[in-house]
Amino acid sequence: MSSKVSFLILLIGFSIHIKGQDKPNILWLTSEDNNINWVGCYGNSFAETPNIDQLAEEGFRYTHCYANAPVCAPSRSTWITGIHAISMGTHPMRSRNNIPHDRISFYPDLLKENGYYVANCAKTDYNIGGREDHECWDNKCASTPSWKTLKQNQPFLQIINFGQSHESRAHGSLDNIEHDPSRTHLAAYHPDLTDVRKNYAKYYDAVRNMDGKIGEALQKLEEMGLDENTIVIYNSDHGGVMPRSKRFLFASGIHSPFIIRIPEKYKHLWPAKEHGMTVDRLVSFIDMPKTWLSICQAEIPDYYQGKIFLGHQTEKEPNNHFAFRGRMDERFDNARAVYSKDYLYIRNYMPYAPWMQHLEYLWKAKATSAWAEHVKDGKATDTQAKFFKPKSYSEEFYDLKNDPDNVNNLIADTRYKKQIGQMRKALRSWQIEIHDSGLLPESEITKYAAHHNITIYDLVRSPELYNLPALIDAADLALEQQAANKNRLRKLLLSDDAGLRYWAMVGCFLINDKEGAKMAINDNSDEVKAIAAWTLIKNDEREKGINCLHMMIEDDSYTMLKILNIVDWLGKDGEALIPFVQAKKFDDKYCQRMQSYLIRKD
Repeated sequence: MSSKVSFLILLIGFSIHIKGQDKPNILWLTSEDNNINWVGCYGNSFAETPNIDQLAEEGFRYTHCYANAPVCAPSRSTWITGIHAISMGTHPMRSRNNIPHDRISFYPDLLKENGYYVANCAKTDYNIGGREDHECWDNKCASTPSWKTLKQNQPFLQIINFGQSHESRAHGSLDNIEHDPSRTHLAAYHPDLTDVRKNYAKYYDAVRNMDGKIGEALQKLEEMGLDENTIVIYNSDHGGVMPRSKRFLFASGIHSPFIIRIPEKYKHLWPAKEHGMTVDRLVSFIDMPKTWLSICQAEIPDYYQGKIFLGHQTEKEPNNHFAFRGRMDERFDNARAVYSKDYLYIRNYMPYAPWMQHLEYLWKAKATSAWAEHVKDGKATDTQAKFFKPKSYSEEFYDLKNDPDNVNNLIADTRYKKQIGQMRKALRSWQIEIHDSGLLPESEITKYAAHHNITIYDLVRSPELYNLPALIDAADLALEQQAANKNRLRKLLLSDDAGLRYWAMVGCFLINDKEGAKMAINDNSDEVKAIAAWTLIKNDEREKGINCLHMMIEDDSYTMLKILNIVDWLGKDGEALIPFVQAKKFDDKYCQRMQSYLIRKD
């Protein structure tokens, strides 16, 4: 080999090495379940988070960062793919529906192709079937980071997830609490009870422990001499954690702390002029994987649904943030949210369901059971009690600045008519743009996708199979709750599309159309049939409706979990079905939970 060729090879190798060194390392620190209200630098002087607060002083604190889902699995499903979970059918908790893995990569795959070492310690919970969660990570999700390995494998992306602030840390005994319960500031919807205050204080202890672990990670980064090459990111994985925050689309459920510290070496990425400044750009979690790929100079798939908010590829700030929720464990709800910096609009697709439904895991916090008992005993204020009742209205609108706890619904206030109209329109456009898969009930869409042997991702992108504009129109008609729409709803009950019939039956239910229910009581969709039965029960056809639900229970309906929820929503009318529920043997853990609750409740 000639000296010129050898020199050229060395020069190319050196250039590649320098280019690799120019790419930043990323240390992504994620805590679980805490919204901004638990962090000192976001204005809570009672919170003890000195390490996060110091990180904010050394970096940039974002004031308008929101999760797209208010619970871990759909939130992390959105993160790992750069696609909204509700765009793939991975939004119901622990559903693990498949996606087309031959066309959709996980973002760590793309970083690895760009020369990055990618490691995760140790939370995955991607809620996606067909691929093991740990497979995309170089360290196979070891429980603790190997700092020596990181130093030897730059550039790297290292995630460290801190479970010290997880909801479970608010469970159990309320003894031996270090924070003073009397100094806790309660949300407007929580009653001032001893167990509620103690539960707040217990969680403050948990957040302080989490902050300590973040401090240890930052210290280790510095000790290893990696801090000058490493961008540090901190945020929670969604909001929480006291009852009516996690799992809900209110600000307490998705408004998340978000801080980025960027070394001087990468000053071109700074989102503000000086360290310690705040950034008021609206940032959604869906933006994060796309942004990380951009600043790491990796390929960005064209199917990504977020916007880049750092670096030379920064995209225009969106006007709105969008969020969604579906089934949470054994309990059903279906809603969408639109956030601006000032207002929150929520669309409730199940206005007949209460916000606060008994959910086994949520009720492990003593604050939840104390609140529920306070309401049951008739001691709660209207604001405290309303969340345990059916929503009744399909839309909510809140002033985020003047009503941070989102308790004063302004949907009927004519002063906001223009803003509400704009947010309604924005929601519909977004739903169509991202192929919202939540306009069919979970059991129906999974059955439908299986029948066609395709993923939900592909199903909702096939207009001939999933007519989304028509489904939105039908849902809007149903949710108007107007008796004048009776004939239009009955006409939809004759459609060949089970989704349109479902929304027609929901509309009939909401206006107590007994004749419409009689039309649908033998529908070949169990989702439609179940709502029809419920409608008959509450409209003087109790025996016919109870018999229908009884037969579906006996026949092991594919929508069994929804039926068990309806048995609960029926109240006293559902008691006749409890013996049949008790006699069943369920394999599904969520059906088992509902069965246990219904038996105890009875």
